[in-house]
Amino acid sequence: MTSLIVLTGVGLALLLAGGELVVRGATALAFRLGISPLAVGLTVVAFGTSAPELVVSLDAALSGANDVSLGNIVGSNICNIALILGVSALLKPVAVHARLIQLDVPLMLLVSFALLAMLMDGRVARVEGAVLLVGFVAYVAFTYLQSRKETAEIQETIAGIAPVSSTGVAMSVVLLTAGLAALLGGGHLLVGAAVDLAVGLGLSEAVVGLTIVAIGTSLPELVTSIVASIRGQGDIAAGNVVGSCIFNILGILGITATVNPLAQGDVGWVDLLTMTGLAVVALPFLFTRLRLSRWEGAALLGVYVAYIVWLLVG
Repeated sequence: MTSLIVLTGVGLALLLAGGELVVRGATALAFRLGISPLAVGLTVVAFGTSAPELVVSLDAALSGANDVSLGNIVGSNICNIALILGVSALLKPVAVHARLIQLDVPLMLLVSFALLAMLMDGRVARVEGAVLLVGFVAYVAFTYLQSRKETAEIQETIAGIAPVSSTGVAMSVVLLTAGLAALLGGGHLLVGAAVDLAVGLGLSEAVVGLTIVAIGTSLPELVTSIVASIRGQGDIAAGNVVGSCIFNILGILGITATVNPLAQGDVGWVDLLTMTGLAVVALPFLFTRLRLSRWEGAALLGVYVAYIVWLLVG
């Protein structure tokens, strides 16, 4: 049991380090190639912080641990909104840009309901995964095109969260490669240890995916949002959470289900409705004066604590 806990910790550490290296390497490379700061912030950095979820979900699906794979995606979205956004708002009220309310949050709602619809038959088929993947590509392309219309002030704000040093192309590729290797190794360790740990503790694979694995793979988003909140960059903190939720369903679930169709398994409707319900609540919370207050953050955090207790006790 002790060795499994150690392996789980090592896997989480590798995922966190790998996510950081991927973000740094990919961002530096993108800037070197002349991609705009806004496009980098909304695509490369957002996908970099979601890379652990991709590695873990894909590895779990290919290993036959479907519950861990789907549970990781659903649990990560719950964690993103309730835990990460909640903690960020508690530290400092989160102010958001109008575009987040007009476009990104409604899109998060749309893809959440789309996932519910796809699981009505108890599985996400390969063709449904392909549809999600096409939606992911369209979202990235749209974000890139929109970034070219943004003002210089907004682009400078995005650039501020991913400053590029004198890192050259070769070193950027090295960082990116090292990060991917750490993600692959960490994801494999985490999935294997988490499944064995679940059996040892008498927990289902779905519960482990929804809790330990989901929180572990959400660490990059947690760190990014907390730092942004402390620095007073609430727009970045909220955008990171919303963008990650969209990426998780369109990109990660899309890729995973296209490679290997996913059965719903023990990921119940309470979990799915909690994920969707939080997405619904996020809209009016963020819409009020275009900010998330401390009491709203506390409410989200309270929901997350109650959900985790329900999972472990129920």
